[in-house]
Order: sequence, then structure tokens, then C-alpha cells
Amino acid sequence: MKDNEPSGPGQKSLSFGLERLGLVPLRWTWLTGVVVILLTVAAYFGMGRLSVDDSLSELFRTDTPDFHNYEEMSRRFPSSEYDVLIVVEGKTLLERESLEKLRDMVIELQFVPAMRGLVSIFSARRQLSGGEIPPPLFPAELPTGEAYEKLIKEVRENEIIRGKLLSDDGQLTLIVVALDREKVQGDGLRVAVREIERIAKTTLEGTGLTVQLSGAPVMQLEIRNAVASDQFTYNAIGFLLGAGIAIAFFRRLSLMIIAALPPIIGIIWSLGLFGYLGFKLNLFLNVMSPLIMVMGFSDTMQITYAIRDRLIRGDTLRQAIRWSILVVAPACVLTVATAAASFITLFLSESALIRTFGAAGALSTLVAYVAVVTLVPFLALILVRNADGLAAHGRRQAAGSNSDRAMNMLKDFCGWISERVAARPVLFATGGLIAVVTLGTIHLSLQPRYRLADQVPDKEQALAASERLDAKLTGANPIHVMIDWPKDASLYDERVLKVIGAVHEIVESQSGVGNVWSVETLRRWLRESGDGSPQTLKKYVEILPEHLTQRFVNFKERSAVVTGRIPDVDASQLRPVIERLEALLQPVRAQNPDFRIVVTGLTVVAARNSGSMIGQLNNGLSSEMIFVSALVGVAFRSLLIGLVTVL
Repeated sequence: MKDNEPSGPGQKSLSFGLERLGLVPLRWTWLTGVVVILLTVAAYFGMGRLSVDDSLSELFRTDTPDFHNYEEMSRRFPSSEYDVLIVVEGKTLLERESLEKLRDMVIELQFVPAMRGLVSIFSARRQLSGGEIPPPLFPAELPTGEAYEKLIKEVRENEIIRGKLLSDDGQLTLIVVALDREKVQGDGLRVAVREIERIAKTTLEGTGLTVQLSGAPVMQLEIRNAVASDQFTYNAIGFLLGAGIAIAFFRRLSLMIIAALPPIIGIIWSLGLFGYLGFKLNLFLNVMSPLIMVMGFSDTMQITYAIRDRLIRGDTLRQAIRWSILVVAPACVLTVATAAASFITLFLSESALIRTFGAAGALSTLVAYVAVVTLVPFLALILVRNADGLAAHGRRQAAGSNSDRAMNMLKDFCGWISERVAARPVLFATGGLIAVVTLGTIHLSLQPRYRLADQVPDKEQALAASERLDAKLTGANPIHVMIDWPKDASLYDERVLKVIGAVHEIVESQSGVGNVWSVETLRRWLRESGDGSPQTLKKYVEILPEHLTQRFVNFKERSAVVTGRIPDVDASQLRPVIERLEALLQPVRAQNPDFRIVVTGLTVVAARNSGSMIGQLNNGLSSEMIFVSALVGVAFRSLLIGLVTVL
């Protein structure tokens, strides 16, 4: 058999002939170039269709009652998903000058185009007197001296804002800006959040107060910015590292381009395909670029090295390319097949986002393989213009030139490893088996851990603001109890109000849950004023701004919601709180079977689903190991090799 023939007549391809796609450029070189250019241009326009999925709930989107309840609640009471939380903090917060500046800021925020409503300490009113609409708690002109001290005492004791909008120590206040859903679509979110931040920081400048923004819209914007930034950073760093390694080992610009360019083209093709398929970029899909870069670069380095090696051995350029494709590319096919199989196992997850990630991963590995196996031969044919000179240079390097030190060191290291493994196969196999069993046992003992904050960049203001709310106002993450009353009842029926009041008491009695709001909050305040009757409640609800009443009541759907706030802690700590809440609500449900009482919210969905989702990923990993081992065994037509891959 000739040295440049890759296989004998009786041998079968391990990759079922899929590597022969790399022979196409040898026959139709320039046609391949035209097709590559057309595909790249089409992919560029496909990338223009990509958008960023910044939703905090998408990770937990499943076809389950829990998520359907959350979607229903979000449709009826959309406020919390569009609330920007402005956290203002400082020791001088309740000083007269600071309050005047703070009120100026609140007034100016009313003119933000995307603003739908606003709640702050200035929204509070005095108690009812004589059945008339009560005046604001803060007068138009703030008093001075003893009158001001009396006002501040009233503010700190006010049941509506104490512990909800103002911390007990009087050093932190929360301002809630509800954004219009329609006006924050697309780039509207960025414009609105930046305008709110500008107004807040400009108005309070020089007061000594700090301002930070949090809430779902701010977190979504930070996720969106992080995805875009990481996409560029990953690609740039990946390309520079790949190019640097290639130039260090090959010492030829042409070989560096052959090794480094195909993965970049693979990324462009993959992102373009994602755009045409309607995929959205998120923190999961963002890892596709470095993944394609690593896999593609690994394959291109091997094929490029093989081409260089065959040229040094005396092959012509076309012979070297053909030999490399037929010998090395089958290993690349197996790599792609096992990687794609790993992603396909993610289809078993109930999470739509994880299934999408699996589909995107499987497609991107296939696209990366096509890019590598076609572009490496094509680029070699058009860039290696002096194959004889390259071969002579390579032979001089192989003979001991210092210019090939990196390649020689790599060869020596690989040879050193292979000699020792071949000399003691049982020892190394036993060591591998022990490592698999030990690490597998440790893996099985791991407990699922998840926080909503894990999805948000940790160096931005949203998490810092949420931490301050956790410390001073019991938390920033809402937990809801949705209550549906019967068709023949109304909100102002005593029975309906009694159920809402009972649920409110149960929620606020839970350890770790605070800042509880509902219709019951308003009713209690009215009772303190001397008249908590349903008629007075109805009168007051009718004069409140619509954006406020919609936070607690949906008359059309005959539904009310009790909302509390909880710190952003691990899901394992949240589940007991939710389970206790469910248990305490059971008697209320039993006494009122015609009512529907549902504990829901993103925090609840995350706490309940994160454990099962991580468990499904673990099961998928186990399935993947079995599937990949079987795949390798089939490819090599050997049960033994399939079993060895486990190690």
C-alpha cells in the first residue's frame, strides 16, 4: 500500500463516509468558494434577524400547571414584570432638603414617556376625615422646625409606607415606576430605563443619597447588554487565542489562517441559521460561539497539522489534503456526532429554553463540521502557493530547528504520555475507572442550587439594589397569591373580602415574607380611620388611579392578588416557605371551595421547577454517556471500545 493511501481495500470508514464532503473542494475548488461566499452573505442577513431573549421566566417555561398559573397571573396583573424599583438610600434621607429633592425627582419621573404609574412615599395620604378625600401625607410646602419633626414621625409610623416603601431606620426608600408594556418593546426598554436613571441621579446629585435601580426591566436590560457584550468578547478572545496558538505551532501565516478562519465562518453560519429559525440569543445560547470555536479549532488544527505533515513526507498538496481528509476527518465526524448526541439528550427536559439550547447546540456542531471540512481544503488550495517550499521549511524544522520548538515539545510530550500508558495499560485503566466511580459518586451527592440572581450579571446595579432591599425591606422578589371569586359575587361582598383578608394574614405571617400588599392593606387603613365598610372601600378604590387598583384587583376576571416580597435566596430555602404557605392556605380553600386560591409568581415557579430541571439535566447527562458510548462502539464496530469510552 502506498504511503499516501489512507486505507486498504478491506477497511470500512468509521464515519460512514461523511468525511468525503471534504473532498468536494479538491474537485470543484472555485465552485466551493462561490457557495461559501453565498452562504456567508446569507448568514450575515440571518444574523440581522437575531434578537435577545432577556426574559427572566423563559428558563422555566414548561407545559405545567405551575407555569400556566404564572402566565395567567402575569396577564391579569402585569405590573411586577414592568416595575422599575428605584432604591434611594442615605442617612440624610428624611432631612427636609433631601425630601424636597426626592419629591422633585418623583415629579419629574411622571414625564418619562414610557411611565404608566408611580408609587412612592409621596403617594400616601392622611386618614379619612368626614368622608372626604384625604389630603396627601406630605403637604405642598414642607413645614419647618417642630412641625417638620412631627411630620417625619407621622411618616415613619404610617402603616401604608412603613416597612413597605420606607425602611424602619428611615434611611432607605423604594420608588416603584410602572412602565407601559407597549412602550418598552424593543429599544424602548433601554431608553426608558436610561431616562429614569438619568433623572434620579441628576436630581439627587449633591444630597449625599445613593440611587440604584432594580426590578425585572432593569435586570432584563442588563441581561440584554451582557449577552451582546459577551458575544463580542467570546468571539474576539477565542479568535485571538486560536490564531495565537496556530501561529506559535505552524509559524506560517497561511497555515494560521487555514486553522483559525473556518471556526469563525462556522460561528457566522450558525448564528445566521439561528436567526432564520427564530432562535433568540440568551445566556445559554451565548455559549454557542465559544463552543463552536473550540470544536472547530480543534478539528482544523488536526487537519492542518496532517496536511503539513504529509507535505513534509513528500506528498503533493492535493495528495496531502486528500490523505488528511480521509484519515483525520473521520475522527472529526465522531467528535461532532458525540457532541450532537449530547445536545439531543437535552430534548428530554421539560424546559422549552433548555430544549431550544439542545436544538441549537446540535445544529451548530453540524454546521461547524461542514464549515471545517470544506473550508480547510479550500483555504489550503488557495493559500498554500509554494507547497515545496513549505515542505522544505518543515523538514528543516523537524530536523531540530529552534523555530519549531513548540511543535517538537508537543510531540515529545504526547510521546512521553503514550509510552507510559502503553507500558502500564492495566494501571491507567484502573485509575480511570476509580476516577469515574469517585467523581460520579460526588456528582450524585450534589444538591441543586439556584437563585434568580444567577441569571443577572453580578457586576451591575440591579443585584446591588436588590441586596439593599433584601436587607432593609425584606426583599425585592415578589411572591403572589391569586384569588378568584365566584361569578355571583363581587369584590365588595363580605365573604370575598374575608377570604382576601385571611390570605393576606397568612402571607404576612410567613417568616421571610414582608412588604405585603393587597386590597386588605387599604381596608385596614380605612378601619384605622374609623370606617372600613365595603361601601367606603368601594368609594376609595374608584378614586384611586387605575394603575394602582390593577395591581391588586382585576374586576373583569373576578380576581384579586395578595403580593409579598421575599429575599433572593437559594431555591432550596424558598421551597419550605412556599410549602408552609400552601399548607396554611388549605383550610381557607376547604372553607371556600368555590374560590380558587393559587400561590404563584416567578419566584415560586423558580423554586419549584429549578430542582426538577437540574435533575432532568443530570438524567440527560447520564443518558448522554450511555448514548455516546454506544455511538462510538457502533462507529468502531467494537463493544470493547464502546465500554472503554466511559473512562
